Amino acid sequence: MKKVYLIPLFLTALFLIAFIPYEEAIDEISIGAKAPLANVEVTDVTGDKLTLNDVVRKNGLLVNFSCNTCPWVESWEDRYNPIAKLAKENGIGVIALNPNAGYRNNGESLKDMKERAKKSDYQFYYALDKNAKIAKAFGATRTPHIFLFNSDMELVYRGAIDDNAKNADKVEQPYLKNAIKDLSMGNKINPQTTKSLGCTIKWPR
Repeated sequence: MKKVYLIPLFLTALFLIAFIPYEEAIDEISIGAKAPLANVEVTDVTGDKLTLNDVVRKNGLLVNFSCNTCPWVESWEDRYNPIAKLAKENGIGVIALNPNAGYRNNGESLKDMKERAKKSDYQFYYALDKNAKIAKAFGATRTPHIFLFNSDMELVYRGAIDDNAKNADKVEQPYLKNAIKDLSMGNKINPQTTKSLGCTIKWPR
């Protein structure tokens, strides 16, 4: 009798799997591409309205898609301020954008962001990507996900901060720090892309 029910159960499982919703794959913007939606206003934790074009400095712009609730962000967060300091010293503006629109009522609201920025003493803009519009235009998929642009707002590096989220003292490849230094000195950035590791962005529902 057990064999009689095996096929119907299998077919039922296939039917259910067929109707599980999935997200369309998003392509990251290419190296050399202009920063999209650079004039779209976002709200910073200070309440100020600004755009990416407002944040860019003489040598470029660093955009970090980040959030409040991801353990990968927790792991890398001790590097946020030092990297922001390095970027500013090298004439590069810095902004973190929170794209987790699907979790606004679960720790990712502007109020939560204000508390996070205060607790972690963020030394850079931290703004709400309200409907994840900018993240989608960039092709960002993770938090954190890094995009570094030159003074012409052309992408020169994208991917991870470095090769060791768990321990800053054991980093062997500080991808982003190297890219910032090379960008400011006019050197070729290598590598230009790395794999971003983190929590998936929680898209609007």
